[in-house]
Amino acid sequence: MFKEILEKIVVGCSGGAGAVLMGYDGIGIEQFSVEDNTLDLNLVGIEYSNVTKEIRNATDVLSVGILQEVSIKTEHYYVIIHALTDEYFVALMVKRDGNYGQGRYLLMREAAALRLLLA
Repeated sequence: MFKEILEKIVVGCSGGAGAVLMGYDGIGIEQFSVEDNTLDLNLVGIEYSNVTKEIRNATDVLSVGILQEVSIKTEHYYVIIHALTDEYFVALMVKRDGNYGQGRYLLMREAAALRLLLA
């Protein structure tokens, strides 16, 4: 069921390349990517899980509230990381000529369904 939701997000987003559901411990739960995507989504999730963990720690130290989303802009992609629970997040890769705002919206819209399956 996770894969179907990830597919809905990626396919629904103009320029969507792939999405990965992952634990902050770096263990991947599920992923989906479009056929022409050459990215290793598991590796993307592992590397960004470490960064996201550090950002979560910083938000705790600063007492600015619970981390909800992190966006990373690279030369070729937008990486949108959406926190789901204390243990899991979903990361969406959107090509730079894709629709970043649409990707954010789809992640927010489908987050409740992902949380329900994680419970």
